[in-house]
Amino acid sequence: MKRTQIQLDDATYEAVRRRAFEQGRSMAAVVREALSETFGAPASKPFRTIDDFTFVGMGTDPNPPPDVPVSVDHDRWYAEAAASRWEGSGEPEGS
Repeated sequence: MKRTQIQLDDATYEAVRRRAFEQGRSMAAVVREALSETFGAPASKPFRTIDDFTFVGMGTDPNPPPDVPVSVDHDRWYAEAAASRWEGSGEPEGS
């Protein structure tokens, strides 16, 4: 697959964005499909939707913290974990 960049007028952009949203697909997938249909080129891979990513959520903690789930406040949890790792080591974070 090759990467390219295109410019779209506002109406075309909104039409592609709307179709992608309605189908639960990326805008890139919608554009690839339209180009494939127009030029008769076979699609290299089947198009994916969010339902194809069944692994999402597999790492759910069966006993989440009672105050705030980590997924909601992950930046704070990460910052606390990183700070505790470097606490007392004398090294600045990121060294």
